[in-house]
Amino acid sequence: MQEHADAPTTDPRIRETTPADVADVVRLVHELAEYEKAPQECRLTTEQLEAALFGPRPALFGHVAEVDGGVVGFTLWFLNFSTWRGTHGIYLEDLYVEPAYRRHGLGRALLSTLAAECVRRGYSRLEWWVLDWNRPAIEFYESIGAAAMDEWTVYRLAEGALERMAHG
Repeated sequence: MQEHADAPTTDPRIRETTPADVADVVRLVHELAEYEKAPQECRLTTEQLEAALFGPRPALFGHVAEVDGGVVGFTLWFLNFSTWRGTHGIYLEDLYVEPAYRRHGLGRALLSTLAAECVRRGYSRLEWWVLDWNRPAIEFYESIGAAAMDEWTVYRLAEGALERMAHG
C-alpha cells in the first residue's frame, strides 16, 4: 500500500458487513450519491439497509474496507442468474472508497473479494455498471481486465411508469 498524507499506514482489512457497520455504509452511500452528482436521489436509511442485509430473508450482501478500525469503503451486491450459462453471478450494486483512501488498493481488494466469492461458489461472472463520465473508475476497471458491455442498453421502469405497468 502506498503512503498517502491523509491515509494511515496500517494494512486494510476487507470483511463481510455486520450490523454495526450499517450506519457507516449508509453514510458512504450518501457520499457516493454526492460524488455521482445525484444526492437528491439517495433516500437510503439505516433501517432500510439493516433490513435488506440482515432481515429474515436477506437478498443483499456487503463487504467493507476497514482501516484502523474505521469503515472507509464498501461493496453492496446481490445474486443474478445467467440463463445461458446456467449459473448465478454477482451483481455489484455499489463500490465506494473514501477519497483519502483511494489509490491504496482498497477498490481492488474489494473487487478481488467478490471475484473470489464467485470462484468459490462456482458463479460465472461479476458484473456492475459505471457512469459514462466516470473516467477514473473506467480506467481502473479496464486496468484489471473488466470489459465494457457496450452492446447492451440498460432499461428501467421506475416511479410512475412502474406504477402504470403494475396496474396494467
